[in-house]
Amino acid sequence: MADTVADFVLDRLRQWGVEQVFAYPGDGINGLVAAFGRADDDPKFVQARHEEMAAFAAVGYAKFTGRVGVCMATSGPGAIHLLNGLYDAKLDHVPVVAIVGQTARSAMGGSYQQEVDLQALYKDVASEYLVEVNVPEQLPNALDRAFRTALTQRAPTALIIPADVQDLKYTPPQHEFKHVPSSPPDLPQATMVPPPDQLAAAAEVINAGEKVAVLAGQGARPAVEELLQFADLTGAGIAKALLGKDVLSDELSFVTGSIGLLGTRPSWELMQECDTLLIVGSSLPYSQFLPEFGQARAVQIDLDGRFLGLRYPTEVNLLGDSRSTLRALLPLLTRKNADGWRGKIEKNVEQWWDTVGKQAMVDADPVNPMRVVHELSPRVPENAIIAADSGSAANWYARNLRMRGEMRGSLSGTLATMGCAVPYAIGAKFAHPDRPVIALAGDGAMQMNGLAELMTIARYRSLWADQRLIVCVLHNGDLNQVTWELRAMGGAPKFEESQNLPEVSYADFARGIGLGGITVDRPDQVGPAWEQALASDGPTVLDVRCDPEVPPIPPHATFDQIKSTTQAVLRGDPNAWHMAKEGLKTKAQELLP
Repeated sequence: MADTVADFVLDRLRQWGVEQVFAYPGDGINGLVAAFGRADDDPKFVQARHEEMAAFAAVGYAKFTGRVGVCMATSGPGAIHLLNGLYDAKLDHVPVVAIVGQTARSAMGGSYQQEVDLQALYKDVASEYLVEVNVPEQLPNALDRAFRTALTQRAPTALIIPADVQDLKYTPPQHEFKHVPSSPPDLPQATMVPPPDQLAAAAEVINAGEKVAVLAGQGARPAVEELLQFADLTGAGIAKALLGKDVLSDELSFVTGSIGLLGTRPSWELMQECDTLLIVGSSLPYSQFLPEFGQARAVQIDLDGRFLGLRYPTEVNLLGDSRSTLRALLPLLTRKNADGWRGKIEKNVEQWWDTVGKQAMVDADPVNPMRVVHELSPRVPENAIIAADSGSAANWYARNLRMRGEMRGSLSGTLATMGCAVPYAIGAKFAHPDRPVIALAGDGAMQMNGLAELMTIARYRSLWADQRLIVCVLHNGDLNQVTWELRAMGGAPKFEESQNLPEVSYADFARGIGLGGITVDRPDQVGPAWEQALASDGPTVLDVRCDPEVPPIPPHATFDQIKSTTQAVLRGDPNAWHMAKEGLKTKAQELLP
């Protein structure tokens, strides 16, 4: 039997299979920190450099395992710092449990040091389940419900435990009035399949179509074999939402790659020309990249009814898990003679990969950022995990990296927050210590928080059986994605005071804390640098000096976007001529044989 509430919390975490807690200490969780010491650091207290990074690491762990990621922080500022990472979990539907301290109960309401109204603060981010534990008997029910809710709702949940409660003697709930018991930690699995009449209606829509397209999101990950069978029966092409980029291999001839603003031209063409659309496990926000309303009859499969019909006027909505629902749907489908449609999709995909390969090899000053990911793609191990940051790095991850084998990848999909790649990668290493992990980050994200988390990597590297954790920094001295958004969306020239970054040698910093560091400033060094880093026996930082004027051109650049960018040039963009030249050279690869 646990002695204190804090001891019980750690014991219950162990029962839930938690092996590490991503955290930062503070006096609001002193009782819990002391319990880690009494428990011989089991589960392991993984000390991030900042609470926000602890939350991101928990998100990365959860994304790459499907299990609950756990983060912990002190009261007041510590709890506040967790919020951005927890919102990342909420918007990307990731199970995370946050445990936060609070001032002692006797001081509540007295404007005491670090007293913040955490119930109000966390009400939105942990809307699925938020509880303050004020007596020992609330545990274990509170902790168990936090885990079960996080897993079943795929959402962040939170427990607030005041500092004095952590040190109270633990007494379990009794069989009496106003005590709430709990059951041993477990989560039975269940399948959810729509009723036969709805499956039949969906089959009728799909069977009637001649040009079938699929949008697969992260919710389609359990249904890979079923998706392949569906594509075989219908001749469909499959586009992938960015959070579902790793669901299917990009070596499949009918997989068109990512969709959306960072997507591929074949995905755009697939959606522009289809007459039938199946959406599986995706809530892609950019409906303008889906077929014109009324163009396609649509069916959607999702485990969460709140997202059915959300992005496109679907004709049939199937509430169920993707694997079981597709398995029930497949026998109702008739095989199509869709050779012409499939042939066109495959030709578009082949031409696209040829085009982006040529674009990646276009000369730039000094290195074309597309080439960085292009050179990685054939070299990356088939069991690697890739985390991409928000910003221009996400463009090249989305378009130039070809998923294959058992590769996994993710980024901050809906929140699109900067600074997630390196802590995601740390979470991935704790999730899979025997697999190589790669983080793709811009220099803005590295300066925001990535440099600090390199110290976390140095501290915990010895725990990983495969110590290869490669952080690739796209070093261009510019907050590049926003610079291009200023040009393309507002017709404004680059404002150097807001966009330029101070100069830092990321490779030197890495070497200074005992990691490997490789500087790349010539195109011919990119491939060998990846080979050196992947052959190393420890973490490495690749510091690649990239040209900020290589444009992240959307798969279908609108007239207004081209007009706005042109206006930015005419209004005196400081790099106007170089920007125009690189844009023309890149776009030309789509037109030249």
